[in-house]
Amino acid sequence: GAGTSAYIGEVLVPVLNGKKQSGVRFEAIATTDIVSNPTEYLTSEDPTILVSFARSGNSPESVGTVEIAEKIVRNLYQVIITCNRDGELAKRSNNDTNCLLIVLPDEVNDRSFAMTSSFSSMVLTAYQLFIENFSLPQLKYVCEQGNKLLTAIDQITNEVLEFGFDRIVFLGSGTLGKYSREAALKMLELTSGAVPTLYETSLGFRHGPKTFLTEKTLVVFFMSKDPYTKQYDLDMLKEIHESSRPIQTVVLSERNEFAEYARWAVPVNTGEEEIENDLYLGLLYTLFAQTLALKKSLKLQLTPDNPVQDG
Repeated sequence: GAGTSAYIGEVLVPVLNGKKQSGVRFEAIATTDIVSNPTEYLTSEDPTILVSFARSGNSPESVGTVEIAEKIVRNLYQVIITCNRDGELAKRSNNDTNCLLIVLPDEVNDRSFAMTSSFSSMVLTAYQLFIENFSLPQLKYVCEQGNKLLTAIDQITNEVLEFGFDRIVFLGSGTLGKYSREAALKMLELTSGAVPTLYETSLGFRHGPKTFLTEKTLVVFFMSKDPYTKQYDLDMLKEIHESSRPIQTVVLSERNEFAEYARWAVPVNTGEEEIENDLYLGLLYTLFAQTLALKKSLKLQLTPDNPVQDG
């Protein structure tokens, strides 16, 4: 995919490769890269499953990637996950026995400028498709926590907006580092570029990107649940907390663990069960990021569904 649709693949790949299933190597390559440089990514000899993520399925890059792949790859199979059954990608799959078409419910076919529910729905669809031991009860539990979170973060996001940040950083590790890219894009899109954004890994942030910080910057941490990885997230959180400059931070974590190091701490799991991995946590963290971007857009007196004023 392109843009948010490409980030779906980036979020999934670390998790899927970590499962080491069936000797398959997963890669996330944006359609914008394939269309502009096809021979750098596609080879004729490697049997390939091309997985397309598409809200509308009408993007010229989405259609172009399929056309190019069909010309280059000898043994090509396709999975198309789209929110629009009338899109060009869906239509192209007709009568193709090497193609699996999955059309999501119309309710998740976002009509607004920025993708929100279509992003999370396509992530979950692909995860269910490619994971051998997928747990439906776990998914239902995560959805329940998401509903609770949307209510719980209403007051916190209002308080964050009162701080009046004029730029924002999202940090995470592994698949959460990929989610941070989507979170940054939502803020950039919904504020029509009025709020500069940055995404980075927790460990990579100190290697140059940290110079982005000002006293009006908000830093949002996506904390991993993996004990080893969490050490690196916590190390950067403490570093900013102990800085001589008063940098404001929000820390999102499964449980309420890090309140002493952040201005705002947001636990996303208030139930008794555990959330099994960072992929699910990232979906809940994304709800916070989307809500904050929506409210920031309104505060700037923009129209979130169509924030680009010049058309």
